[in-house]
Amino acid sequence: MNATDRTPADLLRSALAADPGRPLVTFYDDATGERVELSVATFANWVAKTANLLQGDLNAEPGDRLALLLPAHWQSAVWLLACASVGVVAEVGGDPAGADLVVSGPDTLEEAAACSGERVALALRPLGGRFPQPPAGFADYAVEVPGQGDRFAPFVPVDADGPGLVVGGEELSYAQLVGRAREDAAKLGLTAGSRTLSGLGYDTWDGLSAGLFAALATDGSVVLCRNLDRLSPEALTARTETERVTRTVA
Repeated sequence: MNATDRTPADLLRSALAADPGRPLVTFYDDATGERVELSVATFANWVAKTANLLQGDLNAEPGDRLALLLPAHWQSAVWLLACASVGVVAEVGGDPAGADLVVSGPDTLEEAAACSGERVALALRPLGGRFPQPPAGFADYAVEVPGQGDRFAPFVPVDADGPGLVVGGEELSYAQLVGRAREDAAKLGLTAGSRTLSGLGYDTWDGLSAGLFAALATDGSVVLCRNLDRLSPEALTARTETERVTRTVA
């Protein structure tokens, strides 16, 4: 992390330069038993491919509004950073009918179909698997993203003071997002190497911060847990020990 970093994409670049091999996001889904661990380098590669898809194939431009209809998931984290890399405003749980693009999970396809722009669907299957049958009117993310480039450069520099994220009805610029993430990290006592376990959803700022941005702002990592309520207290204790968690937010 550098003091001059003003966007989430800046934070990711700094993390990649400092230690590309360290874990960044470890994801659990306690409804399916899935576990995925992404190093900084692997996460950054997914972000680059997704940003290239967004800017190239989907023709997204800085200031465009993207309705993000995804739960707390490692692929949701990838999309948030891809939007920040292009300059697209991620509206978490936003109205597809008023958005330029929509990105939907399997449970919100009917709602997402109201978007008149580009539509992308994620199956959210283990290992980033594709839909058995592609949803009509949607591009299957798992089909489209593998062939994208491993490096990304925006056509237009991202304005750190421009709109970047909408969550809970509040709009934040990228610079405000980074500043708030740093403040949250300080409140949580996070430092370089901290490992935060979060069972919060991505539908609130607290969930986004604990489950991604605060860790990214402090050279830490996150253990992101979906359906954590299905885990017994004993199993949660075991996970905390196994994953070397230093802070739990659930």
